[in-house]
Amino acid sequence: MQNTKQQYCAIGLMSGTSMDGIDGAVIYSDGEKIDRLGPALSHPYTPDFHNRLRAILQHVAGFEQRQPDDVVVAVVEQELTDRHAALVMELLQQAGLTAGEVDLIGFHGQTILHRPDLGFTWQLGDGARLAAQTGIAVVNDFRANDMAHGGEGAPFAPLYHAALMRQETLSGPVAVLNLGGVGNVTWIAADGREILSFDTGPANSLLDDWMQKQKGLSCDLNGEYAGRGGVDEEQLARLMDHPYFDRIPPKSLDRGDFSIQGLELLSVEDGAATLTAFTSASVRAALAHLPAPPLAWYVTGGGRHNPVLMDYLAKSLEVSVAPVEILGWRGDSLEAELFAYLAIRSRLGLPLSLPATTGAKQAVSGGCFYPSRLSR
Repeated sequence: MQNTKQQYCAIGLMSGTSMDGIDGAVIYSDGEKIDRLGPALSHPYTPDFHNRLRAILQHVAGFEQRQPDDVVVAVVEQELTDRHAALVMELLQQAGLTAGEVDLIGFHGQTILHRPDLGFTWQLGDGARLAAQTGIAVVNDFRANDMAHGGEGAPFAPLYHAALMRQETLSGPVAVLNLGGVGNVTWIAADGREILSFDTGPANSLLDDWMQKQKGLSCDLNGEYAGRGGVDEEQLARLMDHPYFDRIPPKSLDRGDFSIQGLELLSVEDGAATLTAFTSASVRAALAHLPAPPLAWYVTGGGRHNPVLMDYLAKSLEVSVAPVEILGWRGDSLEAELFAYLAIRSRLGLPLSLPATTGAKQAVSGGCFYPSRLSR
């Protein structure tokens, strides 16, 4: 980054595995400390685009045996990028910033396939197109270099979680639990330096798939259906009888590694309750892999809005379980913030991942840089 100043202004963009919309956020950081946060904004996807984005998952399924329809994927990628550009322009207006006052955009894109066993991950999003449309330099493709160095390519939130947690006073280890489409945990020692991270299992993805199939709904809003149902213990045990939970971390998942097949005989309510309990049980199973039990769990991601899931977690983990807002963090924009942070670190050549977060052989930087006409 051709700039001598110590603080950088960056916009982070995130479209998660739930595929429900885009989050954007402004941060100011030197790549280590988060100096301050600017505005944040979310754009939900239209039902039509959400459905077309989800359909891409079918195009890329079984990609080892056949090639996906490149034209279909390219058209969706172009629209996805344009939607991100529109959010950036609105966020600039809300923040009172011009494009020339922003150093970078951290553009995660949309994960449509994640196969760490093959050293392969795929995020839709055209960095060059976004830079051209916004007039702001873009960093994207954050995960590829990690995988080239033997990493899982996920999770990528831990360094940001740790940076935020170093601003807190801790009396012991804590955990930050992200409940998006897939769940992931960042375990942080009391000094804020030692960390371990991995995917815990499905979070909202299976429950969302269940509600879509059974009721045509995008999610179990506020746990309405799960709260009226009962957990099928036999089905829960079957779901938990998966080799992933015994694997030693770091480890990561693709959205498609688990499915709702086998639950067809359950009622809508019992299926929702069973899948909610599965998310909770998979988080509890993560305890076996942590260096020490966390004194508290701080929850981010859409799952923290589900009171039934949060209640299951509190009963299962038997310690404090609270949304990250209790720390003053912004749960709805946390992942967008972290990709702004990682974009700054990328341009400074700082690590984006560590052996303890993704299993890479060494601390790894990464990302692809796309300059704009305004780049400094």
